[in-house]
Amino acid sequence: MTDQVVHSAVQPFSARATLPWAVGLVVYAMLLVAGPRLLGDPDSYSHIEVGRWIIAHGTLPASDPFSFSMHGAPWITFEWLSEVIYAGIYALAGWPGVVALAAAAIALAFGLFTSFLLRELSPTLTLLMVIAAIVLLAPHMLARPHVLVLPLMVIWAAALVRCMDGGGPPPYWALPLLVLWANLHGSVVLALGLIGPAVLEALLREERAQWPRVLLRWLPFGALAVAASCLTPHGPEPLLMPLTTLGLGSALAWIGEWRPQDFSHVSGFELLLLAGIFALSRGVTLPVVRALVVIGLLHFALAQIRNADLLAMLAPLYLAAPLGRTFGGPAEDGATVLPRGLNWVGLALSIAISGVALARDVRPAPAITPEAAVAQANLAKAGPVLNDYSFGGYLIFAGIPTFIDGRGELYGGPFIERYNRALALIDLDDFLKLLDQYNIGATLLAPRTPAVAMLDRLPEWQRVYSDDVAVVHKRRDTPQR
Repeated sequence: MTDQVVHSAVQPFSARATLPWAVGLVVYAMLLVAGPRLLGDPDSYSHIEVGRWIIAHGTLPASDPFSFSMHGAPWITFEWLSEVIYAGIYALAGWPGVVALAAAAIALAFGLFTSFLLRELSPTLTLLMVIAAIVLLAPHMLARPHVLVLPLMVIWAAALVRCMDGGGPPPYWALPLLVLWANLHGSVVLALGLIGPAVLEALLREERAQWPRVLLRWLPFGALAVAASCLTPHGPEPLLMPLTTLGLGSALAWIGEWRPQDFSHVSGFELLLLAGIFALSRGVTLPVVRALVVIGLLHFALAQIRNADLLAMLAPLYLAAPLGRTFGGPAEDGATVLPRGLNWVGLALSIAISGVALARDVRPAPAITPEAAVAQANLAKAGPVLNDYSFGGYLIFAGIPTFIDGRGELYGGPFIERYNRALALIDLDDFLKLLDQYNIGATLLAPRTPAVAMLDRLPEWQRVYSDDVAVVHKRRDTPQR
């Protein structure tokens, strides 16, 4: 046996080959351990029920079938494919299956994220970027449609960044990703927006006389990307979804994930922001287009908490090449492909971890699950129920028409604003009008809601149930004087 053959046989696995697998498995295992944390959003309930409705009816809803306040109003679901997938998984494996699916999507995204960063950065710097991304993304790691598109977002952005790094042609092979993205989640317009920086950097790389050639190279790709994004049952409407959401205006301030970042206390976001500013001050030179991209992502993350996801998963991809030039690129350690045996080991570990997770009894958070209140107060037969915003998902899941839930595009800004002002007793008169206008027969509110104390004092209302999760009031049959 020659020395060359012996060396090949015992060559250690490279970080580039093993680190993405390791990151993916660790993230997957951590998320499965923290299973209930992924079920901490009421929309997980409603997405499953929408998926079940679609499967049962064999079509997509064109009007609202789930609320009484907006029943029959025009409404379409932009995330229908995710909802069908979640509903199917729930039917097969219950809540543990839903958690496993969401965890697998997030883990896959981080594995791909790690692999792409290792092309430009050292393993140490790559791990630091991965940890920072996990910290930023952690609050939004939830069993909802957006996590299913995270792997697609990473692949799409990385493909465009590779074109920017090497001056290559547009990645036509990635266009089918947009068809899937557009049907999984209403954020596909982001994918189209990321084409702009690639085109702009390609233009700045060439002499002005070559700009027509560059534009002719990218225009067909852009047109096909728009066409791919419109291949949904609703045509191009998903492209307008972000505008619909932002059109809620001041009502967004009442929805936690759409609020601006809060710097009144130290948070992981603030610490990472300061660390990033310090790192970039150490002599890192960013091309103008990449600086603009990072600034734009930072603006979105500051403006709305939920957009920290974009900063976490996209900014490092655009920063990787400049950081690699400043702090040193990837080590030349030989192997870049995992041996087949190690691939099988990774797959076996994933299956084993999944098996253990599926055997657990995992349920959504009690704070969004007023199950006892609904059952004990018999709310299914109580008439129109004025519900807490955070209980809307559960009521949809339980088959009880909601007053309000997480579908902001259905209710609109003025309705959401009125609802929150009324329940906060900012407008007491309007709260009383709201009860009569919608012929409310019962209320299901969180204990600390100001309206609960008011209902306790109204003679025509009676508290019939309360616990740490919810308080129920019912209208008396005969008003007391």
